[in-house]
Amino acid sequence: MNKIVETEINWLDYYELTKPRVVMLIVFTAVVGMFLAVPTLPNLRQLGLGTIGIAMAASSAAVFNHVLDARIDILMMRTRGRPLPQGKLTEKSALVFASVLCISSMIILWFLVNPLTAILTFFSLIGYAVIYTVWLKRATSQNIVIGGAAGATPPILGWTTITNEITSEPLLLFLIIFVWTPPHFWALAIARLEEYRKVEIPMLPVTHGVPYTRLNILLYSILLLIVTIMPYVIGMSGLIYLIIATGLGLYFLYYAMRMYREHENEELPMQMFWYSIKYLGYLFTALLVDHYFIFRI
Repeated sequence: MNKIVETEINWLDYYELTKPRVVMLIVFTAVVGMFLAVPTLPNLRQLGLGTIGIAMAASSAAVFNHVLDARIDILMMRTRGRPLPQGKLTEKSALVFASVLCISSMIILWFLVNPLTAILTFFSLIGYAVIYTVWLKRATSQNIVIGGAAGATPPILGWTTITNEITSEPLLLFLIIFVWTPPHFWALAIARLEEYRKVEIPMLPVTHGVPYTRLNILLYSILLLIVTIMPYVIGMSGLIYLIIATGLGLYFLYYAMRMYREHENEELPMQMFWYSIKYLGYLFTALLVDHYFIFRI
């Protein structure tokens, strides 16, 4: 790994360590959980403090992930431009940064929000930064499926920020993200197959082949369409959400079916990957809009 030759602090490098685009989506799903937790508007103080605390915890997990993956990141085209492989920051400084973010988030959530949210957030952070990154990622082809649980918790964290309790509704939001995660990452894994094989990360297409992975993407996409309709079925959401969720889900399924059939289309996996990100953002936006403009049949 390159040696650090610059002593001047570049805060943009620290900012990049937090995976800001990923964290923004994580925080957005948490904020939607906060709004859905109450029939009117959530308490603004809790909304603000919860958002800050969850964002800092997610950023901390991202930085820990950068540190723990630095030695394989330098070998992969997709990740070799990150600050640590490029030698722009030391692993020690990144660890200090991650620790400060983690401790600060726990203080905010425990003392200014509620202990339940702090505890759940801490275990989510450990689940992603340690259990997934250190163990699951390198141990099993089901790494994304099992590890996806940590990444699916933000709506629960948002919900408990406002209500200080866990009910069936946030668990359903958790389930949506949990089912969404495998096809999202497997599409990327197919696109970057040789890179994952090079660093010996047992992603599903590496261990079981691309055709089997494409089949699993299709099956999970069908399951995702079913799960995303459940908020309407249980009365959590109304007609606006149902229409949008169905449309988004059918288009997701369209990509999955093309993935299953068009084996020669090398651009399709990344196209599905990028759509899956937009899909989740649009889906949670639909939940939010429907919550305040709800029509039932």
